[in-house]
Amino acid sequence: MTIICRKANEQDLDGLYELIKDYAEQGIMLPRSREMLVYSIDTFVVAVDDESGQLVGCGSLCKLGEELVEIRSLGVQPQCKGLGIGRKLVEFLVEEARQQQIPKVMALTYEVAFFEKMGFHVVPKEIFPEKVWKDCIHCKKQHCCDEIAVLQRLD
Repeated sequence: MTIICRKANEQDLDGLYELIKDYAEQGIMLPRSREMLVYSIDTFVVAVDDESGQLVGCGSLCKLGEELVEIRSLGVQPQCKGLGIGRKLVEFLVEEARQQQIPKVMALTYEVAFFEKMGFHVVPKEIFPEKVWKDCIHCKKQHCCDEIAVLQRLD
């Protein structure tokens, strides 16, 4: 299987929606409506099997300020886990942040070890008020969040 990471486009919407919905139903990712995906499609990247064209992973880069972006909606199809697809997606997204000259990349995650292997460090969530006011305020886990914040500085 040869995996290609690229910017998402409108043809990816159904696959994105289904993958994110599956993670959201497990309570490990915030849900995204189709309308929200259409609106923010330019922030998403997808991992695609080059032979079949099947979407096997996704992630997005959400700008939270002039110096901070968040990797979010990062997911890989269950049957494709362990193949390095998550790593490729994170590398692609970090490179996007570099190209945009944004010095800090953060994520909220349950997969701390994965992000640490990618050069991220655990930090207190409270240092990201931008995230709290953009997304956390709408989350059902707002007062009992169990995700861990990680950060990578690019400067």
